[in-house]
Amino acid sequence: MNVYLIVVVAYFGFITLISLLTKKVASRSAADYLVAGRNLGVIACAVVVASEWLGGMSTIGVSERAFTSGTLQPILYNISTAIGMIIIGFTVARHYRQNNVHTVSEMLETLFGRRARAISAIAFLFAYMVLAFVQLQTASSVISAMFGTPWLYSVIISSLVITAYTYVGGMHALAITGIIHVITMFLGIGLATWIGINDVGGFVALKQEMISNGSPANLYNPFSGGLSYAWSLILGGVLGGMAGQASIQPIFAARSAAIAKKAAIFSAFIIAPFGIMVALLGLVAKTGNYFDVSTIASPLWNATTEMINPKMVLPTLMVTPEFIHPILGGIALAGILAAILSTVGPVNFAVVTIATKDIYHGIINKTAVDQKLISTARKLVILVNLITIPLAFYSTGAILSMAYISYGIRAIGAIVIVMGIYKRGWITTNGVRWAFIGGTLAVLVNIIAKLAGWWRIEDTYMAVGAAILFVLLGNTFSKKN
Repeated sequence: MNVYLIVVVAYFGFITLISLLTKKVASRSAADYLVAGRNLGVIACAVVVASEWLGGMSTIGVSERAFTSGTLQPILYNISTAIGMIIIGFTVARHYRQNNVHTVSEMLETLFGRRARAISAIAFLFAYMVLAFVQLQTASSVISAMFGTPWLYSVIISSLVITAYTYVGGMHALAITGIIHVITMFLGIGLATWIGINDVGGFVALKQEMISNGSPANLYNPFSGGLSYAWSLILGGVLGGMAGQASIQPIFAARSAAIAKKAAIFSAFIIAPFGIMVALLGLVAKTGNYFDVSTIASPLWNATTEMINPKMVLPTLMVTPEFIHPILGGIALAGILAAILSTVGPVNFAVVTIATKDIYHGIINKTAVDQKLISTARKLVILVNLITIPLAFYSTGAILSMAYISYGIRAIGAIVIVMGIYKRGWITTNGVRWAFIGGTLAVLVNIIAKLAGWWRIEDTYMAVGAAILFVLLGNTFSKKN
């Protein structure tokens, strides 16, 4: 067993043991299990919010894009998310906490009634089930590539780690493990970034070397991709967070409305710097100072596709002794996996919470007591993971494209919630229901159209436009009846 694997296994063994300490407190009530007894302070709440966002896209995805583009343009993903959380902090965060809700759909019920909750719960449940197996697949692909484990085993290992601590401690476990994950992420990736920048001679030297390799002169400018693209990401960051169960659930668990607001804002200052660090590491790897990055001799070479696989840039850099000491590299690898798994856990738990509170408690068994809800939630933790394992194992690229439906549905939910809070007279219950049904179908059609080459409209723009259109149609229908 190599040093890297020992460090990673030791880290996740420690995480699992820590989560066992939360079992007793998490079993006291449904609120304790699902929203940590609504007792999270500013730091804990902010870290859990950030850990949900700092997943595969913020690590593997950002470093991959930085490597292939030779620029820091990909950090706009993290910057957009950070801007979104600041706006959420100043707008909807306190409203969520003041209403003592467990889910976004429960919030919709307080605004529009039970019918709005039912249709939105089904939409959100579908959205997060799709996102859950996509995130599990991301984690599994990294584990498989890092350690050479067969694909099926990688999927099962990833799922078992998540199941272990969410089953035991619920949101308490996610909060504690989220804090540990973020510390590990910043320690490992932070050290690696510091080593990399110093080794290449600083930011000026890195820029000169990247330009000599073909990068544009404005490679440090995150807006170099154009304002339209930047605006679509910022809009997606704002709307995706406002109604994203996984990222909003820690806000529900805040000790007070004031803490919910501060935590949302503070999380932005965790999210943005991490994206900058992994993007810089992508550029450091691109220099080719540590391993071949372009030929068949490269450790990035994929024999199946006969191409360089840029997704493995960050993990490969961490297992290169010429770049970083194996123990520090192992910590950085643990940080990468922590980032990915810290997103998988909250996404899976979002499915569990929606199914428990909105479907089971809201529709099937409205009189269920706390212990019954906890028991149901724990069973659902196992069930969700059993469902996502075959989906992650057998899914194809075309199916993975459906993950964008999740972001579209969240954008629809955000528009509806903002209108319900600030302009209640502008939207009816039918407007809400039509927005979710019509908007979801519109996003699905847009995904199919892009795959078929019919047109290319950003999913965020399609979701927003369709949601507004169907809200107006639903309102018109209500007036006529």
